Amino acid sequence: MEAEEIVGSSPYPPSPRGGDADEIFGVSVPDPYRWLEDASDAGVQQWMSAQDQLARTALSQLPQREPLANRFRELLYRDSIGVPTNRRGRLFYTRRHADKEKAILYWKAGDKGAEKVLLDPNAMSEDGSTSLKGWWPSWDGKRVAYALSENNSDESVLYVRDVATGTDSKTDAITGVKYANPAWTPDSKGFYYVHLPKPEGVAIADRPGLAEVRFHRLGDPQDKDRLVFPSIGDPRAFLGTGLSRDGRHLMLVVQRGWRATDVYVADARKEARASKRAKAAPADLAGQALIDWNTKERGFAPLAVGNDALYRVTAHKGWLYIRTNEGAPNYRVFKTRATKLDRPSWKEVVPETADTLESLSIIGGRLALSYLRDVHSAIELRSLDGKLVRKVELPGIGSASISGLSDQDTAYVVFSSFVTPKQIYSTSVKSGKTALWAKDTLAADMSDVTVEQVRFPSKDGTAIPMFLVHKTNIEKNGKNPTLLYGYGGFNVSLRPSFRATAVAWLEQGGVYAMANLRGGGEFGESWHQAGMLANKQNVFDDFIGAAEHLIREGYTAPTHLGIAGGSNGGLLVGAAMTQRPELFGAVVCSVPLLDMVRYHKFGSGKTWIAEYGSAEDEAQFRTLHAYSPYHRIERGVAYPPMLMMSADSDDRVDPMHARKFTAAIQWATSSQAPALIRIEKNAGHGGADLVKQSVARYADQYAFLLEQLR
Repeated sequence: MEAEEIVGSSPYPPSPRGGDADEIFGVSVPDPYRWLEDASDAGVQQWMSAQDQLARTALSQLPQREPLANRFRELLYRDSIGVPTNRRGRLFYTRRHADKEKAILYWKAGDKGAEKVLLDPNAMSEDGSTSLKGWWPSWDGKRVAYALSENNSDESVLYVRDVATGTDSKTDAITGVKYANPAWTPDSKGFYYVHLPKPEGVAIADRPGLAEVRFHRLGDPQDKDRLVFPSIGDPRAFLGTGLSRDGRHLMLVVQRGWRATDVYVADARKEARASKRAKAAPADLAGQALIDWNTKERGFAPLAVGNDALYRVTAHKGWLYIRTNEGAPNYRVFKTRATKLDRPSWKEVVPETADTLESLSIIGGRLALSYLRDVHSAIELRSLDGKLVRKVELPGIGSASISGLSDQDTAYVVFSSFVTPKQIYSTSVKSGKTALWAKDTLAADMSDVTVEQVRFPSKDGTAIPMFLVHKTNIEKNGKNPTLLYGYGGFNVSLRPSFRATAVAWLEQGGVYAMANLRGGGEFGESWHQAGMLANKQNVFDDFIGAAEHLIREGYTAPTHLGIAGGSNGGLLVGAAMTQRPELFGAVVCSVPLLDMVRYHKFGSGKTWIAEYGSAEDEAQFRTLHAYSPYHRIERGVAYPPMLMMSADSDDRVDPMHARKFTAAIQWATSSQAPALIRIEKNAGHGGADLVKQSVARYADQYAFLLEQLR
């Protein structure tokens, strides 16, 4: 590596600039910090340790750090209960305790039964590094399949616990379950799941293409699990499966990014025989031809294949209910007999409306439909033929969801808003009778908080909505410390739900702003597609437009305006700070993508090609290279102060993005403004799941923001 001389006045650990560069479609693309991609290298490990120590030392000395940590302890160490899952009268739910670091999974026999601990992650490791990633009770309620991971990473191991005895089966441990989502059979003797092998010599970015569907019968070792559907060999796609409640209909889903799915259906009663008879595909088959061969061999028939649309199927008593945006960007619902999959047999039962249909489930023999109506929740119950039964009354404007079983009358509605902590209601699908089942408490008074929803024009004139949360008596004097948050991608909708961490920001006199950018799902698929691939710059323009609106309306000024985002939102704030550095007073960038030329070579990057594009395609390369934050950094530009939040065990977005970008910003700004990288220990893409680590993380973030923005 040819190192450029380090600026002598730099306060940072040395980050030599190398001479690496690629010639891509006639464009020279320098990559001076490519050496920071290899986290196993001793020099990189030393760099990470020195940078993290520097950041933590600097953050610990901020005057607001300890008061904020004390306040976050009050806000985050609290009692809270999750939504119950009912299996034959047994209720399963998680509960957080004010004196515990992790949520505990409990069960009890009905509402009046004695509460019993089933899984306590607090006792699974001395350092708290073992995390409960998911749990799936069998239909008879006698067993629970659950996934554990180390350091809260996505990679997990699946176990099966007997509910009555609290013991695990010695033969039912399954590895390679990053995307498992077990689907139990009605007799509770086994489940279908997605297995992700981890053979030697396969690059991490290529591993998603190895996913396969298998069936596990309880008591069998994993190597005896039946292959239901083999890998499709495409690391850009996800393979998924589902089983109807009665066990008759087995679904196979090929998800191609976040805008298209293919769905196949098999008779689960015949699937075992078909899979045992199936012939191996010819070696020369690949892509769709390979999938077509295997679906025919294994008894799967196409329901919806090859369309640029999303399909989500719910099976009930021989019928398939299909939520789709095919020909309807805001989604609609069809139904068809499970024996009549051809498109002419589909009947529309719920037409598209001006609201976005977020989800469909069948509860108590009714269609339960969750909508986004101008970016807040609305829930309807309809007959199986689509006739409106009633609208579910919600406590206010906020975020809500409904859950329950197709053959049980009781449903659970979860509600929260910016000013209302989580509330859980039990409701009768038949009568509508509703009662409060549980609610979170909060050590704060939200009565003097105002929530506004505003709209502002983006660069191309598109009206973008944004929520503003602040104390009622705030003055529009341009001096308020303001935190702007966004995401803008992958069809993800940001809803007005409760955020305990925002309470501390409001108490400091801050304004909290959440912008609903294009690329999300707030206004259906057209909104999503307006912020992906070649349209990705729209997302950054929307975010910049939000900042300009806050300044123009007197809420804040550039020196008082901070921005924050994580993952795809980390890309968002990285793009914003490199495109309009003068607009922001501070940046918190968490577990981000920032090298958009090489992102697809690392972590789960290839699965995001459908959303971002790839530098291996010329037109897509030119789009990516134009906005790639890492490649836009220039020496001498006054970039705003930055706190980079990384995680040592992030196996989704490779932390190389955070390392390379931080080194480049430190080189560009030298000592003009702080550029720190804090590396969370024993943490995955979602951070660590210990409350004490959350307290420390948020105390560092908010102390940094307040120091820079006041």
